[in-house]
Amino acid sequence: MILVIAFLSVIVFLVLGISIPLTFLGAAAIIVYCSGSDPMFLLSYGGSQINNVLLLTIPLFVLAGAVIDHGGIGRRLIDSVEKLGFGKIKGGLGIVTAISSAVFGAISGSAGATIACIGSIMSPRLEENGYEKGFIGSLISSCAVLGLLIPPSMSMILYGWVGGQSVLACFLATIIPGIILVILFSTVNLFYAAKNKNIVKSVDSKPVASTQGKKKSSIPALLMPFVILGAIYGGVMTTTEAAALSVIYAIPVAMLYYREMTMGDLRDSLISAGKTTGVIMMMLFSVMILSRLYTMNNVPQMLLKMLTSISDSPAVIMIMINLFMILLGMLMDDTSGVLLATPILLPIVTELGVSPIQFAAIVGVNLGMGNITTPTAPLLYLGGKISGAEVKEMLPHTMRLILFAWLPTLIITTYVPDLSLFLPRLFGYC
Repeated sequence: MILVIAFLSVIVFLVLGISIPLTFLGAAAIIVYCSGSDPMFLLSYGGSQINNVLLLTIPLFVLAGAVIDHGGIGRRLIDSVEKLGFGKIKGGLGIVTAISSAVFGAISGSAGATIACIGSIMSPRLEENGYEKGFIGSLISSCAVLGLLIPPSMSMILYGWVGGQSVLACFLATIIPGIILVILFSTVNLFYAAKNKNIVKSVDSKPVASTQGKKKSSIPALLMPFVILGAIYGGVMTTTEAAALSVIYAIPVAMLYYREMTMGDLRDSLISAGKTTGVIMMMLFSVMILSRLYTMNNVPQMLLKMLTSISDSPAVIMIMINLFMILLGMLMDDTSGVLLATPILLPIVTELGVSPIQFAAIVGVNLGMGNITTPTAPLLYLGGKISGAEVKEMLPHTMRLILFAWLPTLIITTYVPDLSLFLPRLFGYC
């Protein structure tokens, strides 16, 4: 009975349009009433759980992403990728979009920041080169999810925190799935370009950043992900310290070197980061209460029993778990999905013999795909807003990307453990 109440309450509140934090708190209140748990204990538990220095990483990476967006660093990253020669072949700008999104994700750790920065720069250029608006919106939405997979990733930080796993190992687990997605996105894009006679080679040979005053070198922008990740995996800094370094690095580069960020822009970035962080922290507080109630009422064990009653094959159960996470991603954003899915599903997959580090990659790919799948599809709607395309124009192209890029990556990540575990093992994390 508790299992039914736990899931139905969340779904009903989401359908009613209640915000995610209030949805979690409302569901927790209902379960408390039905189970007779002590609400005061839960409030103190939620407060103690979010008192963690690792969570300082979130506002710092959010702020770094905002500074990069306003400070011209994103444009220089695109310049660097385009200089590889992709911009000179038919359909090459689509490849530039995919690779630039991956590189930007290695700085911001956020899908929202990736689509806002890379999408707003590349959308007009793609349209100018003959791409349909529907494909543009679909491509930049899917590529933005690379911000969730290429480290550092806020979703993996939260997964590691909730699941009690090494954040650095979770970072490494999603790199190869992210690279596979870049390759598949680029391949689908090239097939699309080959069939579309309107698409031409790059009509603008000048770098993106050359329109912004005196041209400056792209090297400081390109070095940023190497500095951040090198500091983390070189053992010089913790993840939180590296997040602080990203802000300290980005602000002077944007304001003093490229000179594209004013004090007003910095103030707006601080305000935006503060608002985003406030929402996330409220969400963390509410979901920790809800996940504690799930644990106290043996919801993971009941769910495992229900799944094994359908089939005792681990492969079949993983299919059902993947479907559950896809549905979860369709209803809520990636942050909420990670916070809700991890405490429920991690004990189940561990019982099945799946490594918690491999499951980090499975969660990342699943919820990333869910974020571009209707009805909710927050990234798809944002991509439509940036590209000027209607969702109905984007859906056919999105379905092709799901069929030929997302699903193959998800299947490989789920059933080939060495794919996501290779780098964590190489670095000695598992």
